[in-house]
Amino acid sequence: MFDSVGIDGYNSFMTKRFGVSIPDELLAKLDKLAKKKGYSNRSEVLRDLVRDRFVEEEWATPAGEVVGTVTLVYNHHAHDLSDKLADLQHSHFQNIISTTHIHLDPHNCLEVLVVRGKSQKVKEIADRLIATKGVKHGKLVMTSTGKELV
Repeated sequence: MFDSVGIDGYNSFMTKRFGVSIPDELLAKLDKLAKKKGYSNRSEVLRDLVRDRFVEEEWATPAGEVVGTVTLVYNHHAHDLSDKLADLQHSHFQNIISTTHIHLDPHNCLEVLVVRGKSQKVKEIADRLIATKGVKHGKLVMTSTGKELV
C-alpha cells in the first residue's frame, strides 16, 4: 500500500493523491501559511512540512549523515577568541567543509561554517564553538544531505 519502489527496483517518483481529514481551523492556518510563504497550493505546503519532519528524524539519529551551518557573531577583540575558534575548527577539519568570515563593523565579525558528518558529532562541534567564551551569539541550522528526501 505504501510502496514507492517501481518495477525496475528504483524509487518511483509518481505523484499519488490521497485524502486528508483536517479540522476547519487547522486548514485555515495551513492556507494562511501557504499564502504567507508564497506556495501555489496546499500540496506543496504539505510536501515541505513532511520533508521537514524527515530532516528532523535524520538529525535525531546519532549516526545519521547530515549537513548544516554554524553561524557565530563575536567581537574579534575578545582575548584569544579568534585563536580558540581557529583551533577548534582545525581539530575538526574533517567535519568543517567551508567557512566564511565577514567583518560586520570595526569590532564584530560574523563567521558561517558549513559542517557535515554524523549528527551527534556535528552537534558537538557546534555546541563547542557556540559555547566558546566571547561568542555573542551562535546558532546551528540543520538540514539534510538530500539522499533520503524525495
